[in-house]
Amino acid sequence: MTMPQIDQLSACPGCGEPREDDDRFCGVCGMDLRAAADKAEGAGGEGGVVRTPTEPDFPLPPPRPRARARTRPQAPRPAPPDAAEPPPRPQTPPPAPPQRPAPAPAGHRAPGGKRLPSLDPRTPAVPPPPSAPPAAPAAPAAPAAPGQPAPNAAAPAPPAPPTAPAAQQAAAQPTRPAAPAQPPAAPAPRARPEPSPRPAPPAPPAQPADPRQPREAADPRTAAPAAAQPLREDPAVPCTVCGTGPVSKEGYCEECGRAQPRPRDHVERALGGVAAVSDLGLRHHRNEDAFTVSATALPDGSPAVIAVVCDGVSSSSRPDEASATAAEAAQESLLASLPRGVSGQQAMHDALLTAADAVAALARESDHASGRNAPACTIVSAVTAGGTLTVGWIGDSRAYWVPEEKGAAPARLTEDDSWAAQMVAAGLLTEEEAMKDHRAHAITAWLGADAQDVEPHTASFKPDRPGVVIVCTDGLWNYAETAEQMARLVPPGSRTAPLASAQSLVRHALDSGGHDNVTVAVIPFPVSADGAGTA
Repeated sequence: MTMPQIDQLSACPGCGEPREDDDRFCGVCGMDLRAAADKAEGAGGEGGVVRTPTEPDFPLPPPRPRARARTRPQAPRPAPPDAAEPPPRPQTPPPAPPQRPAPAPAGHRAPGGKRLPSLDPRTPAVPPPPSAPPAAPAAPAAPAAPGQPAPNAAAPAPPAPPTAPAAQQAAAQPTRPAAPAQPPAAPAPRARPEPSPRPAPPAPPAQPADPRQPREAADPRTAAPAAAQPLREDPAVPCTVCGTGPVSKEGYCEECGRAQPRPRDHVERALGGVAAVSDLGLRHHRNEDAFTVSATALPDGSPAVIAVVCDGVSSSSRPDEASATAAEAAQESLLASLPRGVSGQQAMHDALLTAADAVAALARESDHASGRNAPACTIVSAVTAGGTLTVGWIGDSRAYWVPEEKGAAPARLTEDDSWAAQMVAAGLLTEEEAMKDHRAHAITAWLGADAQDVEPHTASFKPDRPGVVIVCTDGLWNYAETAEQMARLVPPGSRTAPLASAQSLVRHALDSGGHDNVTVAVIPFPVSADGAGTA
């Protein structure tokens, strides 16, 4: 089939766009040049001569050089999806222009009348109201009937990005203000992300449930420190040795490594008429000494002051328990007897026996099974009531009288139940020779289940001058055996400051080596009227 000649047209009759030899459609307005040629033939001049349009008949607009540069690079851009969708033209274009919708080759023209990059683009003037261009796109998209360009135009619209000419047409044609109004319709599909209810993600932060969970976690956190605080109570107290390091729960300084005092390692008590101090010493790992100080009133209302000092036997089981038990039992017995009017010596005798029974009751079968003796201790006690001083003892703990007046003779008020004392009493050794023997401190009487024939020693004195009574364990008197030596250690003013006197004596024992536990009680004589109470 031969195609009719249209070479007599040198320009598009619709817009004046110069044409190429092989152009079938105008590259600007999309007019079918074949139909124009037929129309020109029908309206031809005399003798059927077709009048060829010339430049004077169709004044051309000034050249637009940027159109070339714009058509070639922009053709490969499929990018602007908004521009790719030219205003959806629901109105069906008039079927008059597409009388011969011969399917144009796919590589010649785009539906919007824009020339594809395969052709030489020319972009002259903007066409008049383009009702025909939409029809031309329908024809290239599919060789459908000429009356159906609208569906075809809708189909090529998505794949055909080249809508720049359409934008140019919209800018040049004042009759298409509706086209700019349609692009706002395109944002409407963008409103599809109106799953803006999906700001639900921000909603969770707003939910108070999330903060509540941390708060609930904070409760166990506060409980955890509460459980941990008891472990930190000890470290809160600085080390008593170095003064800086914290103390672990095991009782050792984390800086210097020294063991910290236990409750009985250093104890001080003071009443109006008596004071006592007990210390661990420098060589023992625990304090096996114990004491009690108390005061009561006789039936006539006069005050009575009591001091009990006990020394645990290190070779026995639980000596610290034995000494504490004996001191408490003796004190309770004296506090019960003296207010009833029992004499001092009788009350003391009964108190020592009560203490012996209490210590004997501590014995267990396991003590013998372990190869050790039953709990045992020594005891010494002093009571000052009225003008009488009463002492009682079992073992080698001692009591001294030290007068306040300078030059007055002091005295030792007790006799040891020990190997050295027996040697001296038998006349076999002098006291100096006996104390040098390694058996000197071996006791011959004590309180405990394995003690035989416990016989308490008691004595009463009526001092004729004021002074102090020193009741102590061998941890002190080992460094001051005689009464004269002890008197030299007692500081002046001990009657008015018994606690300071006791502290001074303990310090002397520690400074002298502290080889044993040391306990000292100081009782002023005569007792002052305000010395009531217990400790």
